[in-house]
Amino acid sequence: MTDIDKTMRPRMKPYIAAIHPYVPGRSSGNDGRPLVKLSANENPLGTSKAVLEARRATPLPDRYPDPDATALRSAIGAIHGIDPAHIVCGTGSGELLNLAARAYAGPGDNIVHVRYGFSLYSIVTQSCGADVVIAPDDDYATDVDALLACVNDDTRVVFLANPNNPTGTYLPGEELARLHSGLRDDILLVIDHAYAEYLPDGLDDGGMALAAQMQNVLVTRTFSKIYGLAGDRIGWATGAPHIVGALNRIRGPFNVNQCGQTAATAAIGDVGFVQASRDHNAAERARFVSMIEAMGNHGLRAVPSEANFVLVLFEGELEAGDALQALARAGYAVRHLPGQGLPHGLRITIGTAQHMDDIATALRAFCEGKG
Repeated sequence: MTDIDKTMRPRMKPYIAAIHPYVPGRSSGNDGRPLVKLSANENPLGTSKAVLEARRATPLPDRYPDPDATALRSAIGAIHGIDPAHIVCGTGSGELLNLAARAYAGPGDNIVHVRYGFSLYSIVTQSCGADVVIAPDDDYATDVDALLACVNDDTRVVFLANPNNPTGTYLPGEELARLHSGLRDDILLVIDHAYAEYLPDGLDDGGMALAAQMQNVLVTRTFSKIYGLAGDRIGWATGAPHIVGALNRIRGPFNVNQCGQTAATAAIGDVGFVQASRDHNAAERARFVSMIEAMGNHGLRAVPSEANFVLVLFEGELEAGDALQALARAGYAVRHLPGQGLPHGLRITIGTAQHMDDIATALRAFCEGKG
């Protein structure tokens, strides 16, 4: 029997080895104690009763789901006025972001996104062998001129979240249009609308219209946030037929499970639940921001947010990491993001009124040296 050389083994691509895996929001303390989870931007109102009722009618799991999510795409199209043929569904919007990078970029190319953008953008860029190019921000918000200045001959994709995660900042429609007009026609602009349903009535960045009219725009959305279906992992995207076709070529077969399709189809039709979630978020976010502003003399600042979270910055002598532990002692998990260049910030999901009162009380005690 021949000796086996144990030093020989499959070796991953260097650009894969360089990836730092995505780190999800925590739900427990360092000691393993369960905490109230305000670290993942989940809906504190849960999910729609219509979803729970629809689940009871979900077919048994012995058959494959509809590979094309036909009913779900039809329901999405009816709500948004989109031809279902121009919609593709995925395992959360994360899969669709990954597919967009894989379809249009590779080794020798680059993908641009703004500093303090969604951490998945860098991961999906590296996973296809492309280079990550990060544009400077404008006080934690998107700077269109800085983004355009980073685009070069090798750029194939630009990622933009609006509202942005983890900052919550919002790019107005005229600025988004200016960004698009400044890009070459062969660059794909991906507009990540994970938090768009939280925007107040009348506030529209025009991303959906760009996706409907232009040949180089893809909009992604998710059911994980306002619809309360984070556990089902359902997302969708829309754009020109050739873009949707590219994503369909490489997405996994049966990528959206039957329970998820059923739940999302029911969820998108319950406009009352969506409106109640939006109203709750707007009221509690405004109240929480005012409580943070009252701690401004201790160096705390809330970045203006249009999402279902607030990024609280610690710009004085107090440390965000210490505040994180103080909140854990009070029973709450929030998101500390030093890996994204935000060691001085905590992203805090908007929860119930009681949650936000508790968080503010704990932060106040921390500021006063009592936490």
